[in-house]
Amino acid sequence: MCLWREPSAAAQAAAQASSQSAASPPSTPGATQNVLGNDQENARKARALLDQAIKALGGQAYLDIHDLQEQGRTYSFYHGRPSSNGVFFWRFVEFPDKERFEVTPQRDVAYVYAGNKGYEVTYKGPREVEKKDLEDYLRHRRLSLEAMLRIWINDPSVALFYDGDALAGSLAAQKVTLINAKNEAVSLYFDADTHLPIRKSYSWRDPVDKQRNLEEESYDNYRPVQGIMTPYGFTRYYNGDMQTERFINSINFNQSLNPAMFDPNSGYNPNKQPGKH
Repeated sequence: MCLWREPSAAAQAAAQASSQSAASPPSTPGATQNVLGNDQENARKARALLDQAIKALGGQAYLDIHDLQEQGRTYSFYHGRPSSNGVFFWRFVEFPDKERFEVTPQRDVAYVYAGNKGYEVTYKGPREVEKKDLEDYLRHRRLSLEAMLRIWINDPSVALFYDGDALAGSLAAQKVTLINAKNEAVSLYFDADTHLPIRKSYSWRDPVDKQRNLEEESYDNYRPVQGIMTPYGFTRYYNGDMQTERFINSINFNQSLNPAMFDPNSGYNPNKQPGKH
């Protein structure tokens, strides 16, 4: 699935310069040097802003996150309108590719993802999640904020573009766009004062109806937890409509999670005391 977005001004300029260079080489070496110099300076600014954001998030403490567990309440929306009164959730993540999401007060319904597989686990046992739901989840994980700041930023095939000042909703921000070798592009918005991430956006074309869809996420209410600045508020938008809103009550990092919780066939019971699974 190829992700697509309208290229930023910097990206368009770089692409145009590259195209012109391939079609008709500049008449003087100085013109080539100017183009390359501008591209390198733009990429340097983008990298500096990303490094600044990682430092604001906690620096090495943020990069060393191996797992997390959080509890809170989540709300779902349909066409921007609430479709529920909110449900309690418990979420467990082991990077890079394991996640467990439990809902209901009894914690007796869970969604378990490991690698490229996804399951809904109830008292009836596990069953694979629907294909579309799995594709949505894998896209969200592949293009997550954590992936941008911990994986993409270190990939030499990923191009970085500094887009300058921007608005993230009504907040003043600075914007960077990352584009990988598959032409998947993700834009990140950082608070102009704190340098913390406050918004992420990307678009992709549906392989069935060929329509382009815009997905955005916002992060707010940052608090320090174990030396890591952590957003306690999370909102996801789909084509401009609010889709999910999540509020965290508590969160902990690097607690050595039980491997059984990521195995849909393990019979893991979150209501049993540790060591009795």
